[in-house]
Amino acid sequence: MSAGLKVPPEFDALPGDEQVAFVQDLWDRIAEHPERIGIPEEHKRILDERLGAYVTDPRAGRPWAEVRDELLAKRRR
Repeated sequence: MSAGLKVPPEFDALPGDEQVAFVQDLWDRIAEHPERIGIPEEHKRILDERLGAYVTDPRAGRPWAEVRDELLAKRRR
């Protein structure tokens, strides 16, 4: 947490679900301007690594829809 961040004193008095809603509202405000949020260098490195692996052997990967369906099926069991 940023040392300069001042949490409103009322926040701690809110019920948990209202605290979550408050944080969600804050996140929604941040998400309105994604261009203001940088991508960490480590994330870029991982993406480059995975793209390189795909370029080397495109058959090694699986389509997202296939992976998603498999995960959802496992969750239903």
